[in-house]
Amino acid sequence: MFDNKVNLDLMMYVETEILPRYSNFDKAHGLPHVTGVIRRSIKLAQTIGADVNMSYAIAAYHDLGLEGPRAIHHVTGGKILAADTRLNKWFSREQIKIMKEAVEDHRASASHSPRSIYGKIVAEADRDLIPENVFRRTIQFGLDHYPGKSKNEQWARFIEHLDNKYSQHGYIRLWVPGSENEANLKKIRELLIDKTLLKTMFNKIYDEETKE
Repeated sequence: MFDNKVNLDLMMYVETEILPRYSNFDKAHGLPHVTGVIRRSIKLAQTIGADVNMSYAIAAYHDLGLEGPRAIHHVTGGKILAADTRLNKWFSREQIKIMKEAVEDHRASASHSPRSIYGKIVAEADRDLIPENVFRRTIQFGLDHYPGKSKNEQWARFIEHLDNKYSQHGYIRLWVPGSENEANLKKIRELLIDKTLLKTMFNKIYDEETKE
């Protein structure tokens, strides 16, 4: 069994040198997002019996690739992690290889399953499927990346994205059986059917995000 606590030196390095870089990203991928992924990754690693330090570092680096093109951010993020020689202080070459692959495999739209338990942990942790959180991040992304769209156009984009990703025929996949995400995904799918309630939730969050 691995130690279930994160190394303090590693944590200090990540919190001072890595996490601040997320402040440059959009609201949907900023500091609140990455800290949530870290928290959920540690919890899953502790539950499963995986290496908590590896899971912590993978979560911390998983979206750094957004410093480049979004379409390949998972690949870029893996390269950033592998190129960070400071990590050699805490991890072996084999561990860093596994961590790089886990970052590459975290993306929800990936065409293959994660290659290791660590890829499954970060992929699962990246999916904060509390319905209101999913809806808010979707709206935030739309406002940040398509600021010229009207409220009705944002609603249409919101529905299209949720249907493509979270519906019964959506591309999202869950990798850790029995996780909280299973129940929350079911709730999201129920709300996708109830468009009246969904529109009410959209209006509330949209107005909160656009108020001056």
